[in-house]
Amino acid sequence: MTTIKVRPTTPADVPALCAFLNEIIRIGGTTANETPFTLESFTAHYLAGPGFVSCFVAEDVDGRPCAFQALERYDGLPEGWADIGTFSRPDAKVRGAGSALFAATRDNARALGLTAINATIRADNTGGLAYYGKMGFVDYKVDKAVPLKSGLPVDRISKRYLLTES
Repeated sequence: MTTIKVRPTTPADVPALCAFLNEIIRIGGTTANETPFTLESFTAHYLAGPGFVSCFVAEDVDGRPCAFQALERYDGLPEGWADIGTFSRPDAKVRGAGSALFAATRDNARALGLTAINATIRADNTGGLAYYGKMGFVDYKVDKAVPLKSGLPVDRISKRYLLTES
């Protein structure tokens, strides 16, 4: 199996990461984000915002970003928790990138003294639900019928990973 290189995200990664996140948004169905990001808004949200905790990128065999995972804190989460977002290039996915990213994110979160990671996933995102389940997240809350910009109601399933137990 190929070893996946995972490293902290840098400003030089932003154009590639923003491009594939915007493609995921355009395709629809797998992210709560519905508005495309500019390079500036991506940087502000994922690398420099007030809730920023971490952002790691996985590289493909050619050294190009193929996936990224970010942690952020925001009001509404319990003390010591952070929210996770994981995004993979829609074309040419790299097997094992998500597991490698989570190992780096989890270890960093523990080193920072966090106690849990929250993942809130659209109920229609079966791939995301399966991924977080595989990583050891467990369901703890469902927000029913959260409307998308189109008005379509979609449940949001919240899963948690307790950093103090594993």
